[in-house]
Amino acid sequence: MEVYVSRQREVEGGGRVNVWGGTSMSPSTSKISILVVERSSKGRGDKVRFWEDVWIGDTSLKFLLQRLYSLSVNQEYKVEDVGVWEGSEWKWRLEWRRDRFEWESELEANLLEYLVRADVKRTKNDIRVWGTEELETYSINVAYKNLSNGTGGTYHATFESLWKAKAFPTILSTTWRVFVNRIPTREALSRRGVQMSSVACVLCEVKEESCITLVQHNDLKDHFVSFHIAQANSKQNLVLKGIWAAIVRCIWDQRNSTLFKQEVVDAEEILQMAQLKSWLWMKHKAAFHSHSFAD
Repeated sequence: MEVYVSRQREVEGGGRVNVWGGTSMSPSTSKISILVVERSSKGRGDKVRFWEDVWIGDTSLKFLLQRLYSLSVNQEYKVEDVGVWEGSEWKWRLEWRRDRFEWESELEANLLEYLVRADVKRTKNDIRVWGTEELETYSINVAYKNLSNGTGGTYHATFESLWKAKAFPTILSTTWRVFVNRIPTREALSRRGVQMSSVACVLCEVKEESCITLVQHNDLKDHFVSFHIAQANSKQNLVLKGIWAAIVRCIWDQRNSTLFKQEVVDAEEILQMAQLKSWLWMKHKAAFHSHSFAD
């Protein structure tokens, strides 16, 4: 079998609009996952599965990037088996079943950038972690304290729903980057040490530009999960989630057009472009779709 390899590389960053007004949504649901989680950020990755365990962030990479997981040759590997030490520096080495499409390569680059936050140790073995506490054995008292304080592992259906949403892959990829705060907003670039004349949001010109100020919602994942109609079936609600993702992509496109092409901020254009992108997806992909864009 031919194997394609990805190696870690450096990744460089390069009036108010409200498009959510008037949207009716049902309350979101979540469940508590009671687990003792092993995190390789506390060790060398000898016990933690790279894709399937929760070891970086609060979601497994399998859930976060299901498409890449399906292509990975390393599905059952531990963290220590998905990289090598080059001198004193840890380098990720991901292997794939085939070469990636362009949009999959973008996800791959996003994954490598996301993994920058990992802190793999050279000699220290993994240890068990419950919330923020390191434990040798499972503790009911610590579990109860975490749940009582609301700091238990709250599971969101965000990423599972995202990759099933009815939208083009480039749209879903952009939305994923927004969820994990990996798009080059002014706040993110400033945090990385990039010198800028202003960190104000390009669209509103008031608040510091971040994923939250661009999309204008404090909890993007909950907003996405709750963006559905109770009376609609699952297929229809996945179309709605695709529209949500298309709006996010169009907000980002409008931001870039305003910044780099000096175009005027236009909320109506954002909505129209999101409608067009969603209609184009349904036209080419949905067997049940039979309406013209004018309809």
